[in-house]
Amino acid sequence: MIKHHSDILLEIVAHDPVTIENDLNGAVDIARRYAMQERRHGILVTQTGFSTYTVAVSREVPFGETRELRQWADMA
Repeated sequence: MIKHHSDILLEIVAHDPVTIENDLNGAVDIARRYAMQERRHGILVTQTGFSTYTVAVSREVPFGETRELRQWADMA
Protein backbone atom coordinates (compact mmCIF):
# COMPACT_ATOMS: atom_id res chain seq x y z
CA MET A 1 0.00 0.00 0.00
CA ILE A 2 1.29 3.46 -0.93
CA LYS A 3 0.19 6.32 1.34
CA HIS A 4 0.62 9.84 -0.03
CA HIS A 5 1.74 12.19 2.72
CA SER A 6 2.40 14.92 0.16
CA ASP A 7 3.53 15.22 -3.43
CA ILE A 8 7.08 14.57 -2.33
CA LEU A 9 6.74 12.00 0.51
CA LEU A 10 5.22 8.55 0.07
CA GLU A 11 5.05 5.73 2.61
CA ILE A 12 5.14 2.06 1.61
CA VAL A 13 3.82 -0.72 3.86
CA ALA A 14 3.89 -4.24 2.44
CA HIS A 15 4.60 -7.70 3.78
CA ASP A 16 5.75 -9.76 0.80
CA PRO A 17 8.73 -9.16 -1.50
CA VAL A 18 6.69 -8.86 -4.72
CA THR A 19 4.36 -6.22 -3.27
CA ILE A 20 7.29 -4.34 -1.75
CA GLU A 21 9.09 -4.24 -5.09
CA ASN A 22 5.97 -3.22 -7.03
CA ASP A 23 4.97 -0.52 -4.54
CA LEU A 24 8.52 0.86 -4.30
CA ASN A 25 8.78 1.05 -8.09
CA GLY A 26 5.42 2.82 -8.27
CA ALA A 27 6.36 5.29 -5.53
CA VAL A 28 9.73 6.05 -7.15
CA ASP A 29 7.95 6.70 -10.45
CA ILE A 30 5.59 9.16 -8.72
CA ALA A 31 8.52 10.91 -6.99
CA ARG A 32 10.54 10.98 -10.21
CA ARG A 33 7.72 12.76 -12.07
CA TYR A 34 7.62 15.43 -9.36
CA ALA A 35 11.42 15.76 -9.28
CA MET A 36 11.55 16.14 -13.07
CA GLN A 37 9.16 19.12 -12.87
CA GLU A 38 11.29 20.89 -10.27
CA ARG A 39 14.70 19.79 -11.60
CA ARG A 40 16.36 20.57 -8.27
CA HIS A 41 16.27 17.45 -6.09
CA GLY A 42 16.80 13.71 -6.28
CA ILE A 43 14.97 10.78 -4.72
CA LEU A 44 15.69 9.16 -1.36
CA VAL A 45 14.31 5.68 -0.60
CA THR A 46 14.53 4.87 3.12
CA GLN A 47 13.82 1.49 4.68
CA THR A 48 12.41 2.17 8.15
CA GLY A 49 11.53 -1.42 9.11
CA PHE A 50 11.16 -4.93 7.69
CA SER A 51 8.06 -3.95 5.73
CA THR A 52 8.04 -0.14 5.79
CA TYR A 53 9.72 2.36 3.50
CA THR A 54 9.48 6.01 2.56
CA VAL A 55 10.16 7.50 -0.85
CA ALA A 56 10.84 11.22 -0.91
CA VAL A 57 12.05 13.95 -3.19
CA SER A 58 15.05 15.17 -1.21
CA ARG A 59 17.24 18.26 -1.44
CA GLU A 60 20.02 16.12 0.06
CA VAL A 61 20.16 14.01 -3.13
CA PRO A 62 21.42 15.62 -6.36
CA PHE A 63 18.93 15.97 -9.21
CA GLY A 64 18.89 12.87 -11.40
CA GLU A 65 20.02 10.50 -8.63
CA THR A 66 18.19 7.98 -6.46
CA ARG A 67 19.79 6.95 -3.17
CA GLU A 68 18.88 4.29 -0.63
CA LEU A 69 19.14 4.47 3.16
CA ARG A 70 18.30 2.14 6.03
CA GLN A 71 17.14 4.00 9.10
CA TRP A 72 15.51 1.71 11.62
CA ALA A 73 14.12 2.85 14.95
CA ASP A 74 15.95 1.47 17.95
CA MET A 75 14.34 -1.86 18.87
CA ALA A 76 15.55 -1.76 22.52
